Amino acid sequence: MNVMMLLEMAADGLGERIAVGSRDEGLTYRQLFDQAGEAAARFRAVPGERVVLCDESSPAVPVALFGAAWAGMPYVPLNYRLPDDDLRTLAERSAPGIAIGDEAGTARLRGVEGLTAVTRDHFITDRAGDANAVEPGDWSMDPEEIAVLLYTSGTTGAPKSAVLRHRHLVSYILGSVEFMGADEDEATIVSVPPYHVAGVSAMLSSIYAGRRIVQLPKFDADDWIDLVEREGVTHAMVVPTMLARIVEALDARGGEPLLGVRALSYGGGKMPLPVIERALELFPITSFVNAYGLTETSSTISLLGPDDHRIAQYSEDPDEKRRLASVGRTLPGVEVSIRDDHGHELPVGAVGEICVRGEQVSGEYLEKGSLLDDEGWFATRDGGFVDEAGYLFVQGRNDDVIIRGGENLSPGEIEDVLLTHPAVRDAAAIGVPDSEWGERIVAVVVARPGTCDEAELRDLVHDRLRSSRVPAHVVFVDELPYNDTGKLLRRVLRENHAHLGDDPSD
Repeated sequence: MNVMMLLEMAADGLGERIAVGSRDEGLTYRQLFDQAGEAAARFRAVPGERVVLCDESSPAVPVALFGAAWAGMPYVPLNYRLPDDDLRTLAERSAPGIAIGDEAGTARLRGVEGLTAVTRDHFITDRAGDANAVEPGDWSMDPEEIAVLLYTSGTTGAPKSAVLRHRHLVSYILGSVEFMGADEDEATIVSVPPYHVAGVSAMLSSIYAGRRIVQLPKFDADDWIDLVEREGVTHAMVVPTMLARIVEALDARGGEPLLGVRALSYGGGKMPLPVIERALELFPITSFVNAYGLTETSSTISLLGPDDHRIAQYSEDPDEKRRLASVGRTLPGVEVSIRDDHGHELPVGAVGEICVRGEQVSGEYLEKGSLLDDEGWFATRDGGFVDEAGYLFVQGRNDDVIIRGGENLSPGEIEDVLLTHPAVRDAAAIGVPDSEWGERIVAVVVARPGTCDEAELRDLVHDRLRSSRVPAHVVFVDELPYNDTGKLLRRVLRENHAHLGDDPSD
């Protein structure tokens, strides 16, 4: 197995169809294949072991991804939004190899020992003498070779290097994407950054399906809408914070439905119910998919499909309506098990740690090795449960659980209630130290214009949930801290609001 197989098949079957870029000037599948080969020749000629990318979305991304696979070198996209010291630290961990980026990105990496920095423009345009240096099919077919190294976001510590081998990525694509299943007029917009697992999977799945890729380097809701309309985009993937901004932008434009998008998937974080409910109205003929997955699982492991979304939108059955807050059912070839703290499987409806098993599941880091158990299960550190119909509900990271009086409280259930208030735009629940109860609940709220006070929100939670879930404090802020892939930075919130707790040593 090698991810180059996916591009080779697409180039053979769809050679002159546009693969990446605009309808009139984009790269065809054959051109992308040829450029990947030329890139592979360059990579093999440079001393080093890895292909490092320090760049936003551009045609250089798929060329580097597939060229690295052809050359037999791991592809390592870096978070170019990091401060210089953090970026260089990751670059040093990624050396030796060749680094590709824009002018600013390569300038930031110059001087890193073992890295040869090449600008994006030079990488794309200067290919003289490389065309005949490789032969189609001369890539390794060892499924255990590393295809991609992705650094985790580091929200709870130093970033780890998640290992995705060729067999993991190819298994994911073959199990979830129909080869050449896209019509010639279909296009997908990629607005997640290249260093996110969704950015990698979007490239691989779109190429294998034969769907043109339109790239938006810097996300802005209005730019996203304009590009969708201008390029005839039919498919999209966004994180929840992106969809919330798109909904707001469409409402600001008069609330006219966006009819051209046939399918829209979202994932990467918790989706507030009011946002998806409004999105279903603004995209009335769009097939919505909620995709849940992790870097360590090669992207998606479960889906809430289009029918489930529309049934939940119109159903009066409370069980069907609440499934809009689920991540659906697992993909074929993937198993999910809910376990307690001792690793024992829990019954239907019981909350525990989500564990997953399947061919696409890596669960491996360069620093720690494989974290799969003897039976192949990977503990995700996400909490959740499965209902009687097999729908998976994710309640957030286990590290984020609030422990009050010995009781484990899910921040998600408190946040869901707060978000039902019409004046609440965004909300997060965190735990801060409490000498009597262990932790006390703090709700951090972003309010819309309108009446919304602490007592009102506390009463709302009290009426919907047990008294133990009522926040001790409600703090109003202008915005919540998210990283650039849409993950809420609860660690930052806990640090910012630790003064609301008490310290028994004081």
